[in-house]
Amino acid sequence: MPIAPFDLLSGEPKSIPFDQRLTCTIHEASEVTGLGRTKLYELIGAGQLTTITVGRRRLVLVSSLHALLHVTPSEPGGIKKVR
Repeated sequence: MPIAPFDLLSGEPKSIPFDQRLTCTIHEASEVTGLGRTKLYELIGAGQLTTITVGRRRLVLVSSLHALLHVTPSEPGGIKKVR
């Protein structure tokens, strides 16, 4: 029985939109944010990104990516500085 959601009519696997996913891999987080793996691991080490580990696999909580990259209009240029 498939674990991923699938379309009952076509039998094809459905992809979940990124914003609706709970987690993503480091590689996916790098692609979506434009940040390198090294910077992501620095942010994880600094406690700015939340991850979980399942077995040997580290997954980034998508909600922590949203929180990290949240843009607020009150900041100059509407961009939050991430260190």
